[in-house]
Amino acid sequence: MGVTIAIDCMGGDHGPSVTVPAAFAFLRSHPDAKAILVGREDVLTPLLEPRAAEFGARVRIHPASEVVAMDDPPAIAMRSKKDSSMRVAIDLVKEGAADAAVSAGNTGALMAISRFVLKTLPGIDRPAIAAVLPTLTGHTYVLDLGANVDCSAEHLLQFGIMGAMLVSAVDHVDRPRVGLLNIGEEVIKGNEVVKDAAELLRTSGLNFCGNVEGNDIFKGTAHVVVCDGFVGNVALKTTEGLAQMLGAFLREEFGRNLLTKLVALVAMPVLKRFKRRVDHRRYNGAPLLGLRGVVVKSHGSADALAYEHALAKAAEAAANKLLDRIVDRMASMNEVKA
Repeated sequence: MGVTIAIDCMGGDHGPSVTVPAAFAFLRSHPDAKAILVGREDVLTPLLEPRAAEFGARVRIHPASEVVAMDDPPAIAMRSKKDSSMRVAIDLVKEGAADAAVSAGNTGALMAISRFVLKTLPGIDRPAIAAVLPTLTGHTYVLDLGANVDCSAEHLLQFGIMGAMLVSAVDHVDRPRVGLLNIGEEVIKGNEVVKDAAELLRTSGLNFCGNVEGNDIFKGTAHVVVCDGFVGNVALKTTEGLAQMLGAFLREEFGRNLLTKLVALVAMPVLKRFKRRVDHRRYNGAPLLGLRGVVVKSHGSADALAYEHALAKAAEAAANKLLDRIVDRMASMNEVKA
């Protein structure tokens, strides 16, 4: 996988203490890949020097003097911090020096800068954020997750196309099932935008499996679940809260007394496998779809393992020509309309 990833090493809650070790782990597991560590040289050089002999020319530092803070307004980050590690990483993608960029920084700033620098692909009106959620059959992609609160039916169609091409590129599924998040499976359910979007998806040539409800997300009914950013963000945060609550309940019940603690020891192998299946770190990395470049958003609080998964997702998308797939699909649909 001979791709080059530009890494915003200064972004996120933990900065280089997470991003740099994650970059090294990614390079070990992807021997053909290269990494560009973007950030302050005085911080990154001491971290890289002990590993210089191990990775050689596969990793280098690209200086950036500024950092986008997690609470910086997108407009400030875009206009006043043109030498931020986030902006420079995205610039490297635009220049062709990198095949993809990954950042754990401010989501609003990342979307604003990415859209300003890279622009959108032909036929795509708005970029969308796609995230992965675990299901009974594996995982599913949900989009949009908050970039677009108000969407038209045409926007939802574009999200479906981009999501389907993402699954084809990353998971190698030829005809991924695409579902539209709704309050019921029946055709008559939903508001007018959702009804119109369902009709567009039904005639799009995608493998549209119809309306899906919230509980269908975790059944694995669809490889891709389409919704507007308001609904998607609420669904995501609800899922995260539920997972945290269930984890707290399990710890509380297993630690209630000596007997339950002994039961916990006996059940430890099962609990470890359960924890691994629902471990959010393994699903980290939300691609910003619809841009003229691959950009992946890592969770701000990601640890090294989670950030490594985001890097791997970016590499997979770039290596399997995600952008070309979206462009080709949009072009074919426009030809049909013509």
